[in-house]
Amino acid sequence: MTTQEKIDLIKSIAQYGGEIVGEDELAAILESGEPLYTYDGFEPSGQMHIAQGIIRAINTNKLIKTGFTFRMYIADWFAYLNNKMSGDMDKIHTVGEYFIEIWKAAGMNLDKTEFMWASEKVKTEGYWETVMKVAKNTTLNRILRTTEIMGRSEKDNLSAANVIYPCMQTADIFKVMKCQVTQLGMDQRKVNMLARQAGEELGFWKPVVVSHGMLQGLGKPAAKDADPIERAISMKMSKSKPESAIFMTDSTEEIKEKIAKAYCPEGEIEDNPILDYTKQIIFEAQHLEGREDWLKDGFVVERPEKFGGNLTFNSYEEIVDTYKKGGDSLHPMDLKNAVAGYINELVRPVREHFENDAQAKALLQEVRSFQVTR
Repeated sequence: MTTQEKIDLIKSIAQYGGEIVGEDELAAILESGEPLYTYDGFEPSGQMHIAQGIIRAINTNKLIKTGFTFRMYIADWFAYLNNKMSGDMDKIHTVGEYFIEIWKAAGMNLDKTEFMWASEKVKTEGYWETVMKVAKNTTLNRILRTTEIMGRSEKDNLSAANVIYPCMQTADIFKVMKCQVTQLGMDQRKVNMLARQAGEELGFWKPVVVSHGMLQGLGKPAAKDADPIERAISMKMSKSKPESAIFMTDSTEEIKEKIAKAYCPEGEIEDNPILDYTKQIIFEAQHLEGREDWLKDGFVVERPEKFGGNLTFNSYEEIVDTYKKGGDSLHPMDLKNAVAGYINELVRPVREHFENDAQAKALLQEVRSFQVTR
């Protein structure tokens, strides 16, 4: 690929509700001749949903295609600070191992993906010194504004650990990941912007911030005039609200049932999670390993002849144009049935891995027995 083709592929990560800060710096990074690194981090905190599983694999593979090694951070210490799994580190580690098993089967390019554990990397020489420098050079108010990264808001009853958390995450970028580009969700934007500021002030570098949009939960979102952070949290797919999320090991029946109940008003495009899944997952899945011929025959909506017969769409825009007409053009239930079928096909290899691999199966059973804590 040319440099511009690589930049265009990186930009596609942010095309649906995301953002790139420092886009004009990408060409120099890509042409530097240096080893290229980017990262994302996840707290092990219960069953993995499709935003973490499928979208993470899609975006990881896009960056790998442009020359990056992707460093996947299993943020066990961060989960502990955020009281996930009630702060039980044994359970947190079990969930982390389960995460890795999912990514093995989800279509992620594992040849250029490095899995790292926070509990090991915090031992890196100079790490805690950097954490202290970040804390010393950042106001408390600035730190508190980053609490969204923990799925919380400034209004929550925060502990001192919630203040340490963003200082550690910023230090990770420079002392652990050594990454020129950060690639996380928009909910992590504020701490990545803190890293751009702190990096320059502390003599490191300014990482380019590539943020992808958040996948909606299946429920009806909060009203537009609600608090912006509360609205964002309400729209985000969350494992603490299992009815709003599709998990990477859900059965065919569970996927169909959840999608059938999903918010999908006839003719409405905005804040429609079923269309969001179509856009962010189904029409991007060709970037998964083994899915290169995905949708080669188009996106097919099966319908009985008495309702007009099958529909075939060759782009997401065609679906939107048809759906917003309302009526019999494309009924919500017909769209839901099609989306459920495609999502199920993407989840199927992961589900089969956990059914057929004894170690993975035992991990899943243990994770399912854990109580999820916010």
